[in-house]
Amino acid sequence: MNKHIYLGVVITLLFMSSCSTPYQSVQPFSKMDDMQYLHPVKKIHLPQSGYDIAYTDEGKGDETLIFIHGLGSYLQAWTKNVEVLRNNYRCISIDLPGYGKSGKQPHSGKMTFYASIVNELVNQLNLGKVYLSGHSMGGQISITTALNYPEIVAGLILVDPAGFESFNKGQKQWFREVMTFDGVRLTTTEAIQNNLATNFYRLPEDADFMITDRIAMRSASDFDAYCYTVVQSVNGMVDEPVLDYLQDIKVPTLIFFGENDNLIPNRYLNPGFTVNIAKNGANKIPNSKLIMVPECGHFMMFEKAETFNTEVKTFIQQK
Repeated sequence: MNKHIYLGVVITLLFMSSCSTPYQSVQPFSKMDDMQYLHPVKKIHLPQSGYDIAYTDEGKGDETLIFIHGLGSYLQAWTKNVEVLRNNYRCISIDLPGYGKSGKQPHSGKMTFYASIVNELVNQLNLGKVYLSGHSMGGQISITTALNYPEIVAGLILVDPAGFESFNKGQKQWFREVMTFDGVRLTTTEAIQNNLATNFYRLPEDADFMITDRIAMRSASDFDAYCYTVVQSVNGMVDEPVLDYLQDIKVPTLIFFGENDNLIPNRYLNPGFTVNIAKNGANKIPNSKLIMVPECGHFMMFEKAETFNTEVKTFIQQK
């Protein structure tokens, strides 16, 4: 198996697809800021950490949701959710440091680092208590934030979250060895397409922008910094596991898993069924609700957006 396709299957989420559409006409980006986002982008400088964070801010309401993307992704992953939920809530989607249009300075990639960024952002924008909605790695970041900064978290919404699966010392080292800077930087167009498809039960046509953006960013002047961030993020996930601390989460938690998630559990290291991982993690979190979504892969909030949006509104209304 092609090494880059293999990496896309076993790691969580480098942008992903298996369509036959040719992409020779994709126009390259000179910098990642050239990407076109659906909603207007704002930027805020966080003085404590020194990072400039790109975010979108849509809608109004008594409750605020912060959407946190997964590994290799960006805030655009939440567009189908923001478009609907902004009618009821203030919806803030962020590009994590090193991703999308945010600052690209080197950092540790640790979950505690990302959690500190979320905390600083919430405080700088004077948001008070917020609902954190995290996908995959973003789910593990959301959990870490709730554990370290409980004063800013009203509730958690976790979508196919990383962190529910355990890895032994040897497995963690395997991740570090296979996830390399060149492995990310040299990902081919074919691998990008196949990687994306791995994240869905059926790849939606409207997910094509994720493929074209990932292809176009390879020429960006800050692409190397992005690749470095992805590698550091993988290390950060395995170095700071949260499974043993899930019982310490004190806020209401809504958990979604696609029944056909191809990434959780890791099919090479921990063969098994997604539902077992999902139930094991959910059972550790007090005051949590698990929703298993049929005919759905790892990108649940995009593939089954209507289900996600409806359940989130119900979850917040029942607070």
